[in-house]
This record gives sequence, C-alpha cells and structure tokens, in this order.
Amino acid sequence: MQSVVVTAYLALGANLGDPGAMLRVGRDALAALPEVEMTAWSGLYRSAAVGGPLGQPDYLNAVAAVRTPLMPRTLLEKGLEVEAACGRQRHERWGPRTLDVDLLFYGDEIIEIPGLSIPHPRLAARRFVLAPLVELAPDLIHPVYGKTVRQLLADLTDAPPVFRLTQAW
Repeated sequence: MQSVVVTAYLALGANLGDPGAMLRVGRDALAALPEVEMTAWSGLYRSAAVGGPLGQPDYLNAVAAVRTPLMPRTLLEKGLEVEAACGRQRHERWGPRTLDVDLLFYGDEIIEIPGLSIPHPRLAARRFVLAPLVELAPDLIHPVYGKTVRQLLADLTDAPPVFRLTQAW
C-alpha cells in the first residue's frame, strides 16, 4: 500500500541565544528528516513576544512548507524532537525558547485529539504566523473558517505588528 503524501506547514520561532541561527538549524534539521521534503520557506519576521512573561526578547519567526507521508502526530513529534535537540526547555507557557516548531496545517484536515489540534488553534489570531504563511500559500483555505490565509491576515486589526527582515536565511 502506497502512503499518501500531504503538504503541511510548520511555524518556527525563536527568541533565545542567536534566534536566526536556531531557525536555520531547526529548518535544516526538519529538512533532513527521512520522509520529509521541505519545499519552501518564508522570509524571516521579527515580532514582540505574545503572552508569557513580560520582558522577553523579540522573536524571529518563519514558516516552512513540507511534503510528507508521515502522519500528523508523527510529524509533530519529529518537530518536538528537533526543538529538544536545539535546547528547548518547557518551563512556562509562552515562555522564551531556543526553538519552537508548531504544526499549522496538515493538508486540509481538521483534527481535534488530545495533544494535537489541526489547524493550529491560534494561527488565525497571530500575525507573526500568518504573514510568513501568506508568502508561501496566500490562497490556502483554512478548513474551519473557510477563508484564505491572506483573508485571515487582512482581517487582523488588533494583533501586534511584525516586521519582515530578509528572504535569505
């Protein structure tokens, strides 16, 4: 039986150490995973920390598109392994981190099980996720809201700003 290959989108963020280097290491580690083909990645974006403790450094954020036959939970677990290899420690919710990898979309699936929600439950309210995602897939339709990610970004009126830094990273 042949596996179905799905396009998935992963958000990467970092605000500790050298965030740009951590994002490169994370991107390259994800691309090196067996059964994961990284097809594109956005430019880098800088944003203030959202939630969590006050006084955190700004984040660098990006989004990567991958094609994979891995099941969604397995893909998420691989992302968490990459986080751990980059020194990620989970001390507090929305705390500072060396690397964060979130599974945003897995094809057009809607999944709601313990430990896994797809599409990512907060992506529609996060400019720091939507702006880089729009670079890669502006017409991608959110299967819950029925809007493109470009429309979701345009609908944001009160989310903190993001600043595009560079394409090459």
